[in-house]
Amino acid sequence: MGLANRITAPLRRFLAIEAASSILLLAATLIALAVANSPWREGWEHFWHQRVAIEAGRFELALSLGHWVNDGLMAVFFFVVGLEIKRELTIGELASRQRAMLPVFGALGGMLVPAGLYLLLQPGSAAASGWGIPMATDIAFAVAALALLGPRVAPGLKVFLLALAIVDDLGAVTVIALFYTDEIRLAALGLAALGLGVAYGMLRAGVRSYPAYLAVGTLVWLATLGSGIHATVAGVLLGLLTPVHALDERTTLIERMQGRAREALDRIGSGGSQGAAPDVLLEEVRELAREAQSPLEYLTHRLHPFVAFFVMPVFALANAGVTLEAGTLGDPSARGVAFAVALGLLVGKPVGIALFTLGAVRLGLARLPSGVGAGALLGVGLLGGVGFTMALFITALAFAGAPQLVGAAKLGVLGASLLACLGGLGLLARVLPQSR
Repeated sequence: MGLANRITAPLRRFLAIEAASSILLLAATLIALAVANSPWREGWEHFWHQRVAIEAGRFELALSLGHWVNDGLMAVFFFVVGLEIKRELTIGELASRQRAMLPVFGALGGMLVPAGLYLLLQPGSAAASGWGIPMATDIAFAVAALALLGPRVAPGLKVFLLALAIVDDLGAVTVIALFYTDEIRLAALGLAALGLGVAYGMLRAGVRSYPAYLAVGTLVWLATLGSGIHATVAGVLLGLLTPVHALDERTTLIERMQGRAREALDRIGSGGSQGAAPDVLLEEVRELAREAQSPLEYLTHRLHPFVAFFVMPVFALANAGVTLEAGTLGDPSARGVAFAVALGLLVGKPVGIALFTLGAVRLGLARLPSGVGAGALLGVGLLGGVGFTMALFITALAFAGAPQLVGAAKLGVLGASLLACLGGLGLLARVLPQSR
């Protein structure tokens, strides 16, 4: 039981944080919408467009506050996404082919069908670049919605939704890197690759200093920012490089820690003046305790709450505001974008997830979790239509320089996400057993 608890503890902690943070994320969204439709709208927009510069000697990096959020803070968000993808691929639900097939097929259908549906509705138009918007699932809101049903939800259904959303994130990151990059500057890209190589070499050499990795990671981020590829991709790549196991054998670390703890206690008890001071020894014990954790486990534990309770709400404040007035959808192209995004999330997502997963089961490539039927699968597919964070993020990339299309796409994302959440909960409430 102890081993099982230790293995599932990161998953339980991840689900709990995502569910709790969704309340703050919803509040930030409502604030952004309220201010965007108030007399303070222009001041709010000016606030996010003001320039903030960092200078060090001859170096200067000046970005708008909104870009610092989308390119800087969201790089930390994507770093945590990379950590979670790495954990799932190595020791989690995606570590074996049998367990991975169902969420992989589900995520594949949940990306291809919405994108295809969007392109069918926007064939060859200037707005066709928005095809990536309805592909993404918001983990926080989807997990929080499922948590409302309490113990009625089979554990396998929760794990399926989480794994599907993680594979979905990986697909969204790939789409951003490959299709939402206007120009690639090879020199800067080479520097980013060199920085990643240095980070990997440091790992192989056994470097333990987190500040050293922070310095290299910052340089990778700067180089990626200058390369034309979106800077958040650097966060994912650095997350995927992070070791999932402790850098030293855990038993060796525990033995060293016990020895230093005994020495510190002996020094405190004897009051002698020989050897290292007790506080120095105790600090060494703390360092050894940290080393007993894998870098991935340590960084996830430290950064996930920061991302969930600060980065994502700030992102919502900066990006979720859209003016709700008749003129927002006055242009036919804007109406078409809003409809295509909404249909992709509300119809394309659940249909794609359900069809691909059931098809994989029928072909014998995967099997449904215990206690999960087609109705529950469709309900989770609807929750997968809650796009929000990643969908809003891709909106800004797809329609850069076209504010009317950005506003229309945001309306489509917000409206469809709300309906998908309510529809998914309603369907699951009908098909899940009344008690478990």
